[in-house]
Amino acid sequence: MPDGTSVVVPLQLGQKIKDFAFSTYNPVGNHFEEHNLFQYILKKKWIVLYFYPADFTFVCPTELSDLGQYQDQLQQMNVEIISVSTDTKFSHLAWCKAEKLLKDIRFQMASDPTGELATVFGVYDAAGGTALRGTFIINPEGVLVGSEVNYYNVGRNAAELLRKVQAYTYLHDHLDQVCPAAWTEGQEVLTPSEKLVGRVYDFVEK
Repeated sequence: MPDGTSVVVPLQLGQKIKDFAFSTYNPVGNHFEEHNLFQYILKKKWIVLYFYPADFTFVCPTELSDLGQYQDQLQQMNVEIISVSTDTKFSHLAWCKAEKLLKDIRFQMASDPTGELATVFGVYDAAGGTALRGTFIINPEGVLVGSEVNYYNVGRNAAELLRKVQAYTYLHDHLDQVCPAAWTEGQEVLTPSEKLVGRVYDFVEK
């Protein structure tokens, strides 16, 4: 737990997530909801957990606005976006009403006031009581396949998140293949074999 009464080992890549219940503010309909992570796994959805430090701050609204621009594309790929901070659901509501950068976001905004979920994913900063900028990609089997953590003062790039999700969803159905650096949807992938050892140059798209 964040208060130091017990030790929590952060979830590692390749591990299955545990279920977790949380309250959200849903900008669509302007109401509060109750959810848990397994409800999305049962629907065979991909999940993007998007931790950010706090409502009513400075880099955070630019990140959520940027992420919102890709929501339609991600939803078409069966991806559920959930933003998470240690603020209350009431703060989420007030922030969305006040900050014009958030006027078009439509994803669930989860409340993690004790920092428990942030602790599970290894992004809880106990000194400040907030979460670092952590992005986590979970596949339909509930396995953590992608993670990125930034410090407070550097915002993320949602276009890169989209690229990563496109790669992970492609590889989910093509287990024998891998995506090279800067791969984008539609480009050639690699199939590891003895023919590729020491000769990747010959196979990478020029």
